[in-house]
Amino acid sequence: MPDRGLFITATDTGVGKTAVTAALVAVLREDGRSVCAMKPIESGCREEGGRLVPADGELLQKASGATEPIEAITPVCLREPLAPSVAAAMEDTEVDTELLKERFKTLAGRYETVLVEGIGGLMVPIKPGYFVADMARDFGLPLLVVASIALGTINHTLLTVRAAERAGLNVAGVVLNHHALPTLSIAERTNPAELEKLLDVPLLGVMPFVPGLDPTALAHAVRENLNLDAIKSFL
Repeated sequence: MPDRGLFITATDTGVGKTAVTAALVAVLREDGRSVCAMKPIESGCREEGGRLVPADGELLQKASGATEPIEAITPVCLREPLAPSVAAAMEDTEVDTELLKERFKTLAGRYETVLVEGIGGLMVPIKPGYFVADMARDFGLPLLVVASIALGTINHTLLTVRAAERAGLNVAGVVLNHHALPTLSIAERTNPAELEKLLDVPLLGVMPFVPGLDPTALAHAVRENLNLDAIKSFL
């Protein structure tokens, strides 16, 4: 297992956990850390030359410095943009969770720090009877929750953190993320302060929207907007 690392999950799909994961690995690389990012499963992959290519995995590969092949970063690629158990069943297969654990252990043996991005939220099914929360527990890493800053995030974030705690997972904290251009709504303006009062884990900051998802720009956004010292205590 790695000396340090995080398992990055989210309150929902599409709220920006890939961007936050790429941003953190880019920061650690800039600081000279031996680090790699992994997204064990990606669904909704595009097909190129007869093989499925994971777009999120490619971003993490770029942020990691492309030191590992894409097959190491994203071992399981599925065609349909669905929960892994459903997408795999449509391909008449089942996700090999032992393979995921083996690939994670291999990376953990090569790097001081491994950041692992989950798929969807904690209760997304990977295979019958096995959920993202189970994968996080098997990997043994503290949990970082990425949440939207928009309306509805108070409920989604509190539910996710409480579910994680009930599952016995160590929650390092929450990052709110602008996964689209800010609307300057009253919800966006008030949600950070309200969540800070309601959460029993740290609110680690608010990530701005970063167009183009360039790793250097993402790293700069982390340094300017997140509590990097608190995050690094787990890294």
